[in-house]
Amino acid sequence: MDRTSFLHISHLSVGYAAGTRQKVVASGLNAQIKRGELVCLLGANGAGKSTLMRTLCGFQPFFEGQISIMGKPIGSLSEKEVSRLVSVVLTDRIVVPNATVYELVAYGRSPYTGILGRTNKKDQQIIEKAIDQCGIAHKKEALLSSISDGERQKAFIAKALAQDTPVIVLDEPTAFLDLPARVEIIQLLRRVSSEAGKSVLLSTHDLDLALQMADRLWLLHNNGPLITGSPEDLLLQNAFQTLFRNKGIEFDTKTGLFRVEYEHFYELPVKGHGFEYVLLRRAFARKGIKTTGMRENPEWWIEIGKNGKSGFHLYNNEKQLLTGHSVERIVEQTINCIESGENNKLNFLNGNSFCNSQEICRRLV
Repeated sequence: MDRTSFLHISHLSVGYAAGTRQKVVASGLNAQIKRGELVCLLGANGAGKSTLMRTLCGFQPFFEGQISIMGKPIGSLSEKEVSRLVSVVLTDRIVVPNATVYELVAYGRSPYTGILGRTNKKDQQIIEKAIDQCGIAHKKEALLSSISDGERQKAFIAKALAQDTPVIVLDEPTAFLDLPARVEIIQLLRRVSSEAGKSVLLSTHDLDLALQMADRLWLLHNNGPLITGSPEDLLLQNAFQTLFRNKGIEFDTKTGLFRVEYEHFYELPVKGHGFEYVLLRRAFARKGIKTTGMRENPEWWIEIGKNGKSGFHLYNNEKQLLTGHSVERIVEQTINCIESGENNKLNFLNGNSFCNSQEICRRLV
């Protein structure tokens, strides 16, 4: 496969005019997209993702550097030439009154149909193919106002496909969609890039999907820089650690995902691993308890699975107090046991009578 760079930016500085002044949002940006690549642009709100996307499409000027499409500087291209090289799907919910899906997709042929917008047989074949590729052939005669958000987004992507450009740029195409629809849209774009040889660039907040589906990621930090690479290489380089710094979240290098930071007031050793451990850790974290690896002679600890059987088992000083299969109940009962045990210790030190913590916790989960 020809891996020629379809889109290339060099020492790019982007922003917008603020009165008589220029407001630089990000500078020193360098990146490229090759043929057949799906690239996801990630960054915190305010980092300049939308500004960069609009600049790449020629909708607003840049201050410094260069943008090249198919080896041609964008500044040397006419609006019509740009429309034959780059198709765009923006976040804005564009309303086309009384238009059908077919009519919307047909607008994608406008760079080729002339002033009257008449489509010939070849245009109609391209329109039908784009609609079919996006899986909405059964909706082509439906009004845009009558279909779901996911179907409408597919229609706009079909319009971009009908425009038949080597580069497709999408600004948050999965915004406003539920999870199944987001997955379906990213899978569609994955097929478009790999099967049709298009260069697809999309901005997104769907980090999980981007890590799984993108060939390359662009990580835009506030004011720059723009860090690029495959998801796997960026994970190895810990490139995500500072992306959302001071946002109350942390990047988990074990799972390759972000997770919420919780304040914790107690540490509980856990013996075990796997999916059950992930779920247990998450549930305890919400309660202010941090799970840790096993240490020598812990007072309280939980074992996941035992003697080849599944389940959660709570121990206090080597005595098994609880066992069960519900995460919610093991967490609830563990907290009750620990709190009861600590209170009993306090009562004992104050000379008060107390009962054995095992007796308090004798109920099974």
